[in-house]
Amino acid sequence: MKKENIAIVETQVFNLPHELELENGEKLRDVQLAYEIYGKLNPEKSNAILICHALTGDAHAAGLHKGDSKSGWWDIMIGPGKTIDTDRYFVICSNVLGGCKGSTGPSSINPETGKQYGAAFPFITVADMVKAQKELVDHFGIQKFFAVIGGSMGGVQVLQWSVTYPDYVTKAIAIATTARSSPQQIAFNEVARIAILSDPKWNNGDYYSGSAPTHGLALARMIGHITYLSDASMHQKFGRKLQDKEQYDYNLGFDFEVESYLHYQGQSFTRRFDANSYLYITKALDYFDLSRKESLIEGMKTAKAKFLIVAVSSDWLYPPYQSREIVSALSANELDVTYREIESNYGHDAFLLESGQLGYLIGNFLSHTIVSDVMRNDIVSIRQGISIEETARVMFEKGITHLPVVTENNELTGIVTSWDISKAVALKCKTLDGIMTKDVLTVKGNEDIETAAKKMEQNNISALPVVDDDNKIIGIIGSEEINRLIGGYR
Repeated sequence: MKKENIAIVETQVFNLPHELELENGEKLRDVQLAYEIYGKLNPEKSNAILICHALTGDAHAAGLHKGDSKSGWWDIMIGPGKTIDTDRYFVICSNVLGGCKGSTGPSSINPETGKQYGAAFPFITVADMVKAQKELVDHFGIQKFFAVIGGSMGGVQVLQWSVTYPDYVTKAIAIATTARSSPQQIAFNEVARIAILSDPKWNNGDYYSGSAPTHGLALARMIGHITYLSDASMHQKFGRKLQDKEQYDYNLGFDFEVESYLHYQGQSFTRRFDANSYLYITKALDYFDLSRKESLIEGMKTAKAKFLIVAVSSDWLYPPYQSREIVSALSANELDVTYREIESNYGHDAFLLESGQLGYLIGNFLSHTIVSDVMRNDIVSIRQGISIEETARVMFEKGITHLPVVTENNELTGIVTSWDISKAVALKCKTLDGIMTKDVLTVKGNEDIETAAKKMEQNNISALPVVDDDNKIIGIIGSEEINRLIGGYR
């Protein structure tokens, strides 16, 4: 399949319909979330993927903004024919709560004062970020994601989604991340925050009407950027090369290319990010800890998704041992989890750069889909002995064409279709036994969707009940939703 880039996209804004109660008990009014969408949501709303961004990311994950030449931060992965194929999937990416790229954060207007929040913005957590995202998800009417994907702080959000809203996540892909911030990660964040707080222009967070603390923010970014690289990548990229000179200057200016590079990264960052947002988001990361009673197993026991956990061999900010801790906790809870460690010299930044290895891993994980991944759980069924008139009424009110017939123990005994109702009228049947199909073709939740599609095609039917080993119905799956994932949504 030919890989194509998404064309022009536009960042949209969602206004939460009510106050957002935060984990610390405070409430936020007039909350906004900036978001972008790519692809088309299918009628069953079963093909949605949520992309979660990293610390200084935003909603612009793919495509181009009008008049801008810079693609979204994960454009290498998202688009028609790409790993996250927008011909198949409906993709959402939102700027996190506390951010500065369209979502409510410290630089937003406080409705109580009419001025920017600044340091009056309430402290938030990753759970608060995810809670706000869920409001956006509910706005689209999505009750279950096909996948939630993210790297670094994005992976942190993926894990939070999986334990806070387990019924919403079918597949979870967490890359270069952790289930609880380590002392080293907290230490780096604190040093970066002190760089900002020590800038006189920070002015206790009230700098929006004057000069921003660009020096402190640039220094914070320089500190952070070092942790995103690796010793090997810095040797490969810079070595000990001098910056536009043949010999040392023997002063405090730039001698080495790596020095110039870090200063450039710091200065360019100040043009796109808010210092207060950096303070609040890093603090939210420090608070992040999914363990309960000092046990990660206990903290992750509510999760239900299938997991792909990916670590990077040279990542020293979120080292592989932290990914393996996640895998151990999920395995102890008997969840389906796959662990992969990619070999890369890029360090932590590999989750943005290693499109080949990541594309292979993520693509295989998404494409290996079984019936339970896409079946509809909101099953409408009827009990044995219900009249034909009542059956017809249920089908009409629910807008369905296939209605399973079950016993009091939810065991499947037959199925009635809209065609059967028409037949009952024509033949003046009085009971369901005279019209329903008793030898029902079913599918198990752990069967490949290709197998289910073949059953439907060979038997010329458009839906299959999904049953467990005791023949109890657990879902229903239609040919259209299967074909969209097998052949793409066109």
